[in-house]
Amino acid sequence: MRLLSALGIAFLLTPAPAAMAQMSAAEFDSYTRGKTFYFSRDGAPYGAEEYLDNKRVRWSFLDGKCREGYWYQQGELICFVYEDRPEPQCWRFRQTPGGLVARFATDPEESALYEVEQSEEPLTCLGPEVGV
Repeated sequence: MRLLSALGIAFLLTPAPAAMAQMSAAEFDSYTRGKTFYFSRDGAPYGAEEYLDNKRVRWSFLDGKCREGYWYQQGELICFVYEDRPEPQCWRFRQTPGGLVARFATDPEESALYEVEQSEEPLTCLGPEVGV
């Protein structure tokens, strides 16, 4: 019988990213609160979200326009509601060695969002558009 090294055992016991456990609301809040995360989709920049106190968020598609919202737990999902979109958008989040991976709950086959950067700096939002 062949003996495995401690490193080999640790490797065997480390779950693959796809098999990693889904984050609970408490884990998600602890990981994200007070930070701004930048996400990619299919290898291209997608958007950024700032996670504030009391489960409040601020989202941007990186166009300088920000949408205020909040998140809540619904069963095993993390759902978001934004000021311009009142219907909830629910996601499954997993924490991987490379960062957050988010999959839209109603279409898990849709491309995932991947954390590419996190910052302590607030999200940059342009002021309201003012007509002439």
